[in-house]
Amino acid sequence: MKITKRVVPFALCSVLLLGACGNKADKSSSSPDYELENISFPLEEKVSLKMISQGAALAPKDPNEKLIFQRLEEELNVHIDWTNYNADFAEKRNLDIASGDLPDAIFNAGAGDYDLLNWAESGVIVPVEDLIEQYMPNLKKILDENPEYRSLLTAPDGHIYSFPWIEELGQGKESIHTVNDMAWINVEWLDALDLPMPTTTDELMTVLEAFKTQDPNGNGEADEIPFSFINNGGNEDLKLLFGAFGEGDNDDHLVVDDEGNVQFTADKEGYKDAVKYFNEMYDKGLIDTEAFEQDWNTYVAKGKEKRYGVYFTWDKANISGMNESYDVLPVLAGPDGRKHVTRTNGMGFSRDRFVITSVNKNLELTARWVDQMYAPLQSVQNNWGTYGDTEQANIFELKDGMLHHLDLAGEAPGELRQKTEAAGPLAILDTYYGTVTTMPDDAKWRLDLMHEHYLPYVNNENNYPKVFLEKDQTDRLAKIETDMWDYIYRKRAEWITNGKIDEEWDEYLAELERVGINEWLEIKQAGYDTFVEGAK
Repeated sequence: MKITKRVVPFALCSVLLLGACGNKADKSSSSPDYELENISFPLEEKVSLKMISQGAALAPKDPNEKLIFQRLEEELNVHIDWTNYNADFAEKRNLDIASGDLPDAIFNAGAGDYDLLNWAESGVIVPVEDLIEQYMPNLKKILDENPEYRSLLTAPDGHIYSFPWIEELGQGKESIHTVNDMAWINVEWLDALDLPMPTTTDELMTVLEAFKTQDPNGNGEADEIPFSFINNGGNEDLKLLFGAFGEGDNDDHLVVDDEGNVQFTADKEGYKDAVKYFNEMYDKGLIDTEAFEQDWNTYVAKGKEKRYGVYFTWDKANISGMNESYDVLPVLAGPDGRKHVTRTNGMGFSRDRFVITSVNKNLELTARWVDQMYAPLQSVQNNWGTYGDTEQANIFELKDGMLHHLDLAGEAPGELRQKTEAAGPLAILDTYYGTVTTMPDDAKWRLDLMHEHYLPYVNNENNYPKVFLEKDQTDRLAKIETDMWDYIYRKRAEWITNGKIDEEWDEYLAELERVGINEWLEIKQAGYDTFVEGAK
């Protein structure tokens, strides 16, 4: 494989539409050629690599202030000279690229598929599949043992241009990502009104009417909100309940049947029946009047006050707190008696966590450094945080060569991770739990709930993976979805609040065809078929 080691600034300016490159076109921020071969760590003499990165809001401005990077430097004798952007990362990254002022690599690259293919065509980044084979035994082992990840990483031209983030928490249908918008019901209100847990859509409607009219919180005021969500709000959307009415729905409006056929969900009769059900709920005054416009902060504020009868989120701790007031709403049988949970297409995979630029003169050194990110103990710390920090709380205790998650004693795990994790390229496989690390308590708790309530009713064997499409296909999908997604959610909100779905259904289907639903399905199906063939 021939790896180009130069950048073409003029072409980049044209491609990125960022105007004139200015006087920085011939300037390079990359490290000098250290002429190192057959490298083993730690190096005899310390050298530096230069990288762009993006940091979280609470993270130190200099990543080298994190203990995790200090340990790496000590163990490898490689210093990283960071240009770290804590805000407006994509814009600043693109300006650096357009100027030709490139570092050796971009850490936490945040690149979409269109970006990766654009950078590859323009000579900004280099293909890395040969580097993986020659210098990266940790990552090579993972890809050899899990060919689906190699397939997901491989661009349509056959090259690999980036290094991934992989986090497994359960396999296949048992992955923690199979269900995102879990439904939570106020069991204190059920107990106060002596109501049984609903098991059907009709029973849920009856329970919500009782929540509205019988003062379950006992304060003498009609301040209860029987049912709430955030319209088009991802984990806080109401799509989970669409599964009671046919194939259901998910954030991509896309499912794969057991014959490998890609299907659009938001044009099915079951979708229409679900919307009618929620329209009936709205007409009875059971749906939060702010559900179609509220933001996260408003949603959380009402949740903390325990005003919801039923609401949706990934983990109830985010909204109503980790207490006994709310429990999982069981999967509801629909009008035909069937219970069904629609799989999401989520998975713990991102292919864009690290790229090597074409001005890098130390490809072997860089590849071997990145490969350390895929060592099991290092990957676990990259993902969650580290141990032995005397300045702040720790995520882990290292005991007998294994990382044990600690009780954070009130520390917010999300905030602590921002301060201590590396993120970036890493891989955590299911086999690591119980051998390399413990599973986080919150993840195990959620998986246990999914096994108890949801997974028996996940009927689809397949979901849609993060396939790597051609650049023109990626661009075309983005243009179709810009029009289509807005239209779908606008009409859904109108129909839930105003009805008239039967009268407007044919017009709706015609508009979906006009904006390109058939072409969208063709591209999605072709991508799926290519992935399945490549993963064999």
